Amino acid sequence: MIDVDEIRSRIQAKVIADSISPEGKRLTTMAVTFHRFILAEVNTHRMLTRSSASSRAIPVQRVLDRISASPFFAISWPVEQRGMQGGAELQGSDLLVAQELLEDIAQYTLERIQAYVDHVPPESRLHKSVLNRPLEWFSDHTALITATEWDNFFALRCNRLAQPEFRAVAELMEEALEQSVPERVQFGAWHTPYVDSAAKAELLDAGLDPKAVSVGRCCRVSYLTQDGKRDPWEDVNLCDRLLHPEEGPPHASPFEHVATPARSDEKTLGNFHGWHQYRHLVTDF
Repeated sequence: MIDVDEIRSRIQAKVIADSISPEGKRLTTMAVTFHRFILAEVNTHRMLTRSSASSRAIPVQRVLDRISASPFFAISWPVEQRGMQGGAELQGSDLLVAQELLEDIAQYTLERIQAYVDHVPPESRLHKSVLNRPLEWFSDHTALITATEWDNFFALRCNRLAQPEFRAVAELMEEALEQSVPERVQFGAWHTPYVDSAAKAELLDAGLDPKAVSVGRCCRVSYLTQDGKRDPWEDVNLCDRLLHPEEGPPHASPFEHVATPARSDEKTLGNFHGWHQYRHLVTDF
């Protein structure tokens, strides 16, 4: 039987940076882990800046290993009924049959893709951007989310009518926001996720731009290498590659999380109120 409580415990929301401008505009960045199958709904909220773990970037074997160790099944198993909301939770043998169905599908999918990876050399097999897709239904998902406006998001997603998996993470995000104390950031200073005040001083002494380091670290969530030892020089190099790729336009979304306070009479671009996003200071779009 699927341990719903264990899966629920792996849903997380952690404040990474929390800032308030001289004019009282608060900007908060969170690292959030939730069910991959609600990502489309998360992405409907345009006031949120998001950088996400990417199925196109994470090696297939790493995804297979993560899911094999801990499949991320649903935390709610409601009975079928008309409408978007399910009915009462399945019980007894009905619940067991439903869970066995999804466990069988997950096991079959994992075994077939693992066998394919084991027996087909990389030069002859599908790219991870295709192979990882069937695994998404059973995956957790990590995203970096930054915003100044949260009320509408919480009103919709902490509601009893929201999908239970979405409601679970939204409630954790609301709790994390309520418990966090924002740091005052003056005009000309910067909100830099993953780079705190002490680190900024060290980086400046080393001749490194804290904004660039922050951008690099915000980007790394796309391939789940944020934890562990961080090399600021690699972060700066990654920021430069995002801004000046060998081919194509800049990859600008990680630059949105880094921002500086705006004065009330200044025009701002993007989805933050009262803050200038670094993205719009270094790119034309």
